[in-house]
Amino acid sequence: MEASRKLVCKQRQVFFFFLFLHLALAGFEFRRYSVEEEAEGSSFVTNLAKDLGLGQGELFRRGARVISKGNKLYLQLDQESGDLLLNKKLDREELCGQTEPCALRFQVLLENPLEFFQAELQVIDINDHTPVFMDGDMLLKISENSLPGTTFPLKNAQDMDVGQNNVENYIISPNSYFRVLTRKRSDGRKYPELVLDKVLDREEEAELRLTLTAQDGGSPPRSGTAHVYIEVVDINDNAPEFEQPFYRVKIPEDSPKGFLVVKVSATDVDIGVNGEISYSFSQASEDISKTFEINAMTGEIRLKKQLDFEKTQSYEVSIEASDPGSLSGKCTVLVQVVDVNDNAPEVTMSAFTGQIPENLPETVVAVFSVSDLDSEENGKVSCSIQYDLPFLLKSSMENFYTLVTERPLDRETRAEYNITITVTDLGAPRLKTEHNITVVKDINDHSPVFNEREIILKIPENSPTGTAFPLSNALDLDVGSNNIQNYTISPNFHFRVITHNRSDGRKYPELVLDKELDREEEPEISLTLTALDGGSPPRYGTAQVRIEVVDINDNAPQFQQLLYEVHIPENSPVGSLVVTVSAIDVDSGLYGKISYTFFQPSEDISKTLEVNPETGEIRLRKQIDFETVLSYEVDVKATDGGGLSGKCTLLLQVVDVNDNPPEVTVSALTSSIPENSPEIAVAVFSVSDPDSGDNGKTTSSIQDDLPFLLKPSVKNFYTLVTDRTLDREERFSEAFLTRIPTSEIGFIVKVGITTFSPLMYLY
Repeated sequence: MEASRKLVCKQRQVFFFFLFLHLALAGFEFRRYSVEEEAEGSSFVTNLAKDLGLGQGELFRRGARVISKGNKLYLQLDQESGDLLLNKKLDREELCGQTEPCALRFQVLLENPLEFFQAELQVIDINDHTPVFMDGDMLLKISENSLPGTTFPLKNAQDMDVGQNNVENYIISPNSYFRVLTRKRSDGRKYPELVLDKVLDREEEAELRLTLTAQDGGSPPRSGTAHVYIEVVDINDNAPEFEQPFYRVKIPEDSPKGFLVVKVSATDVDIGVNGEISYSFSQASEDISKTFEINAMTGEIRLKKQLDFEKTQSYEVSIEASDPGSLSGKCTVLVQVVDVNDNAPEVTMSAFTGQIPENLPETVVAVFSVSDLDSEENGKVSCSIQYDLPFLLKSSMENFYTLVTERPLDRETRAEYNITITVTDLGAPRLKTEHNITVVKDINDHSPVFNEREIILKIPENSPTGTAFPLSNALDLDVGSNNIQNYTISPNFHFRVITHNRSDGRKYPELVLDKELDREEEPEISLTLTALDGGSPPRYGTAQVRIEVVDINDNAPQFQQLLYEVHIPENSPVGSLVVTVSAIDVDSGLYGKISYTFFQPSEDISKTLEVNPETGEIRLRKQIDFETVLSYEVDVKATDGGGLSGKCTLLLQVVDVNDNPPEVTVSALTSSIPENSPEIAVAVFSVSDPDSGDNGKTTSSIQDDLPFLLKPSVKNFYTLVTDRTLDREERFSEAFLTRIPTSEIGFIVKVGITTFSPLMYLY
């Protein structure tokens, strides 16, 4: 219990001590001192006795003490001299870090009498730290298509010093592409930013190694470095390039399917997927696609089918090498097909006379040409016949030969010759072809014969005169003058025939139009074509020529009447036939088919009438009313299948029927009349009837036994007047009727004195 009281007592003493201390310090001047960090212990800070205005030894007598926060002993006081000294070496970065200023607060306590002074010691930074990069190696991946002026932030260096002794500047090692800018953050720290000055090219320089230096502002300055590795990222900016822009290859035409023609090769200086190459044909024709195939990965071109020199001597193939970025390069492969002797010579007869007259030397028997699809020596040929025949081979122009009789032939000696024409090429091995012909001495024992007994021509009727129409020729097995010499046609008004010579000597007919055709006048013409030979007597053959004149749409439809005037009663029911219009078109087929329509009908016409497009029947679509419309007029159009048309006019007169009763309109009516007054006007009225003619004419009358008269005034107007004086006592009222055919109007007239207001009833 006693120990507890002592502890409480001490705590109260400490509390009151600091309370007094705080009150004492409240009114005193605040004093500041400074010292550079890293100053040695016992270094002089200030003379407190002098600063406080105390005499020598007074600090000692008054029990002066230095009190620091947390009782840390950074300072010591020499009470005799009054000097305030460092207790130990101070490290500003350890004490305050990056806080600036770095101030250590302390108090000076004088105990007798009690007095306090506040003060602080500022630790001045010295440049004792070097800038340090936390990452000594930095890696940047920069695309080679980055634009000049693009910036790339770099990691900054750390410097424990503050103020001017902290990092002030960054520099980069000399290079051709980049410079560095020193930027300042909002907290005052500085960081580097790399700026691209020149476009990168990965293919020229794929990687850059730079040194980044951070310098502080000390004197002398300290610096730290870091390595910046720049990896230039590839873009697809290089197209594949072939090792050769042109490949020339020779390959025998008998090379097998799958044979390697050539291997093309391209390179792409891009890397990765941008450098991968795919080979393909560029705009290959169908023939090239069927003949060759290319390996997309290796560039090998191989045969897909057998080559044939005789069909194609060379192929020009465009090859494209593409990378995945769609860039491409091209080269051309010229494949020359090398001929091998794989074709025998061929004989083509241009003209041949199987029958020849006797006793005529150098008669042409045949004209033929020889050819060989192979080239050079393989395509050169020689031609011969048997040596023991009375015939000669004469070379005319290149590769053409004429077979002629060497001397006159005698049918009685030999009537038939079998000739073998042998053609041999000069290739290795040699190939040959033989062609056999038979020649006999001719007599005119055959008539011309047409392959077609009937020749049908379809000629448009608008064909101009002078137009020629080739006809099938006749055949005659005889030769020379015994063959066909002329063609004739039967007499007619439109055509003549011309005989032409072909290059092989045969003759053929051609029909020529001399007079224009008109299908509507003459749709078909029948002629006889005759072929005559030159024998004596001549032989002939005939064929029938049937000419069908093809219709053109040269006639428009024509109505049988240009005006159809029709009268129809107004009470005709809906659907009644008004009239049937009719047009004809002398053209045939589609051009003669007619369709009927109204031409630009009004809305009223369209609602009232309808026309059947096939028959031309025009019928009522609704009830007509004479009193509303007296007549209708509309154009009707007839159109054929070719778009030609004709028109007529329909005038429809509506015939009135007596379907309206007369109407009476009272213009004036006297309600009462005085008695004893003759010829008093009782009423004025008009009579009308909407019908026409006799149907609209009316007559009016009243009963005969009444004292009234009807007097007509202007047209259809009447006045009802008293015939004599009336006596009220005799008859209070008179009822009378005005009679009109099919209509009556009645009046009741009351007679009284003038002061009486009688009533009149109309019924």
